[in-house]
Amino acid sequence: MRILGISAYYHDSAAALVDDGRIVAAAQEERFSRIKHDQRFPRQAIDYCLAEAGIGLAQVDRVVFYDKPLLKFGRLAATYLGVAPRGLRSFSEAAPAWLGDKLFQRRTVCRELARLAPGRDWKRDLLFTEHHLSHAASAFFPSPFAEAAILTLDGVGEWTTTSLGIGRGNDITLLKEIRFPHSLGLLYSAFTYYLGFKVNSGEYKVMGLAPYGEPRYASAILDHLIDVKPDGSFWLDQSYFDYCAGLRMTNDRFDTLFGGPRRRPEEPLTQRHMDLAASVQAVTEEVVLRLTRTAAAETGMENLCLAGGVALNCVANGKVLRDGRFKRLWIQPAAGDAGGALGAALAASHMLHGLPRRPEEDGDAMSGAYLGPAFSDEDAMTRLSAVGARFVRLDDEALLARAVDDLTAGKALGWFQGRMEFGPRALGARSIIGDPRSPTMQKLLNLKVKYRESFRPFAPSVLREDTAAWFELDVDSPYMLLVANVRPEHRRAMTADEQALFGIDKLNVVRSDIPAVTHVDYSARVQTVHAGTNPRYHELLRRFKERTGCPVLVNTSFNVRGEPIVCTPEDAFRCFMGTDIEALVLGNLYLAKGDQDSSLKHSTKDQFELD
Repeated sequence: MRILGISAYYHDSAAALVDDGRIVAAAQEERFSRIKHDQRFPRQAIDYCLAEAGIGLAQVDRVVFYDKPLLKFGRLAATYLGVAPRGLRSFSEAAPAWLGDKLFQRRTVCRELARLAPGRDWKRDLLFTEHHLSHAASAFFPSPFAEAAILTLDGVGEWTTTSLGIGRGNDITLLKEIRFPHSLGLLYSAFTYYLGFKVNSGEYKVMGLAPYGEPRYASAILDHLIDVKPDGSFWLDQSYFDYCAGLRMTNDRFDTLFGGPRRRPEEPLTQRHMDLAASVQAVTEEVVLRLTRTAAAETGMENLCLAGGVALNCVANGKVLRDGRFKRLWIQPAAGDAGGALGAALAASHMLHGLPRRPEEDGDAMSGAYLGPAFSDEDAMTRLSAVGARFVRLDDEALLARAVDDLTAGKALGWFQGRMEFGPRALGARSIIGDPRSPTMQKLLNLKVKYRESFRPFAPSVLREDTAAWFELDVDSPYMLLVANVRPEHRRAMTADEQALFGIDKLNVVRSDIPAVTHVDYSARVQTVHAGTNPRYHELLRRFKERTGCPVLVNTSFNVRGEPIVCTPEDAFRCFMGTDIEALVLGNLYLAKGDQDSSLKHSTKDQFELD
């Protein structure tokens, strides 16, 4: 039974193919189109998934869309009418799109599928599942658990913004929900907007900015914006927001409460902005902890699965783990809407067609999230030659030795290996890596390679077997979705003058033996690297440890600000030549910047829209 899942028409469209319950392939459309958060029908992602399986769309039994457009339209119409006349402008601007293709999305999707496989009755073979069921299925079915509590948290699906359920075997039961306009995800997005970042894109910036501030505004948020009950249920005072009636997230009353207008993009960040980020992060963590404690008490489960955009808040996830209400935690690496495509396919496989799950206690069904396209050395050589790249092909031994030489010399190294990751994180397949011991590596990568704000932290990749020796964490974290502190013995005590610093002034203080991946509060977003899912990256780390005594590397995504993570060898070469990355390892091919035709160098600094 082959089932294709699709998400589209909001943000992060994607496709995923499941064959008899086994995940064959999954990818976001943005990786192929090179348009960040591409929301269009994922035609290229579908083509890739089918090619990975060696089939055509005609050989797919069912196609499943990740939410129900009629329910979503009903929510929009009810919301706009409920706040009339304030909502009339928003409704008049949204209505043409909805009264065109979006309201009749079954027809739209059928038309798109017919272009790929004409002559088939897609009205019969196209199904729709509810948004939060797709999230829940993406969290539970690939997890290693036979049974678990499931918590989904995002901005909004059709009506639901938060749901609690139970997964057992090949079935999921959703028990309760919180409905729009009361949304933890939209609260966080409101502060993302107010701080001058892009909604549905810049939320991770708020999380990264939070440790530079103090939660001075948390009480104002709790007193005025959100009423949180002991069980974690909550209510938002809509008089401070404009996402129901208008075309922005917050309004003038919100501005007055927090002491000024919204920050303009690229305007300098002040201590006030950092304190606002710290405040909404603290409130979010408190709400999530109350929700997970209630989930543990009401379900009696020992395992918890998480999905939805809020589940990408790895700081909150780390606190849930340390809270200890659940013995084990598993988070869908593509927790946002892209993962809904996978969840829709899995829900149809297991819940509609009754295909049994086979959870593996020593791992999950995501194959390390390496579910995208791979390129052979021969294919890569042809592609790179066509764009004028100069490279040498090395055997494994020479390649790894050269890579370790570059890393220990302080170079930024492009690392392109195997199948591309599914989800927003680079996990050692499409990564830029560096030496975490360097006190200048974070600044170098942010300003000269990524072209982004200097405060943004980088994640450590660490050998799974060495994780507990370097971080206050001793569980698997393969998807970079848990934050833990660097162990005390690897920290450096700050001087009195350093402790007195505020905000961004803390950035250049060396705080540990691995300063490039140690945030200002001694935390790190940890990726544990496993020999079974990524043997080459694991071997690189092992050899770096052998040379330096350090089993950790800096790992950031292979792209510049505003660009999707690279997908093809050509993408990698363009990014390599448009930044200060000094070397590129692509399969067994090695490219040095100094060997390249200087006429191919260019700047990507201003090529992509701000995120």
